[in-house]
Amino acid sequence: MSLKKGLAFFLLLAFVVCGAILFFSIDRASLEIFKRANPFRLYLAFMFVMCVWALDALKMYLLIRAAGARLSWKLSLELTWINYFGAAITPMQSGGGPFQMYIMYHSGISVGQSVAITIIRTVLVMLILGAMIPFAVLVGGELPELGWGARGFIFYVVIFVLAIWTALIVSIMKPIWVKRFAARIIILLRRVGILKKKWENKLLKFVLKEIDAYNENLMAFLTTGRKPFIAAVIAAFFQLLSQLSVMPCMIWALGFPVKYYQCVLLQAVFLFLLYFIPTPGGSGAAEGGAALVFSMFVPWNVAGMLGIGWRAFTEYTGIVLGVIVAVRRIGWKLANQLLTSERKTDGEGSAGDG
Repeated sequence: MSLKKGLAFFLLLAFVVCGAILFFSIDRASLEIFKRANPFRLYLAFMFVMCVWALDALKMYLLIRAAGARLSWKLSLELTWINYFGAAITPMQSGGGPFQMYIMYHSGISVGQSVAITIIRTVLVMLILGAMIPFAVLVGGELPELGWGARGFIFYVVIFVLAIWTALIVSIMKPIWVKRFAARIIILLRRVGILKKKWENKLLKFVLKEIDAYNENLMAFLTTGRKPFIAAVIAAFFQLLSQLSVMPCMIWALGFPVKYYQCVLLQAVFLFLLYFIPTPGGSGAAEGGAALVFSMFVPWNVAGMLGIGWRAFTEYTGIVLGVIVAVRRIGWKLANQLLTSERKTDGEGSAGDG
């Protein structure tokens, strides 16, 4: 999908779904409720959004240091915003990685380091987000109005997180297993006719070389870069906690009671699900899903507008800033080329976003 089509699809879906939500939810009573909103608590919600940006930038800064490279704080913040833009215009939020790697490469960071950094960045967010779900179930008590489908999804999240951890540990401890698996896949592709025989050896050499480079850079996080890497994990945790604190602040601003742990847990399930929504940036599903999560704590005539407001706070502002960074740092034409290249090489592995 091209840059122009991705952005148009994102905006169209967001506009249509937001319009439908407002049409079927808002009434005079809801307008009166919003007029009585506590401005300080709304301001606090936006302050949490700015904490998300700052902590995300800090996480990138620390991961880059852990990989043995250096980048200024200003560029780390720009990497955070351009990720919002890349995620918004690609299915399953996968487009931020190429933009981030381009900026890092042109700032003196090698390709191997850039790939390792973007992969670890994404894995960190998904692992912490996924780990919050079973933890909250254990310590938080019952969830409001959750059926078997939602509870089944929580079980799926636990299995998925364990699978990611297993794959990550194997890739570090037993890279030879990864190489053997990759070689078998390439041989299989040749046997079924997808890959021509003359390209088999070249592709195999390329893949094995990239596995070695990935493993070397990944090991740097656990050896020479261990301290900044641990600090990056802590920053990632507080980044997610800040993001998950925006919704309860918005509910409290309207005078409705809400249990903090329940709101955090339901958001964790919802945000994890968004990683697998095929629309650009989860557009449509994100707005509708946010309204549904809010409806578990507030009346429906308030939940719709709160869902749109939450999306504007947590995503739209970052996307606008990301567009500015993309145009200024990369340029529209080159950004489109990077995005097209990323889509073509998806089978070889791309760094997703978190």
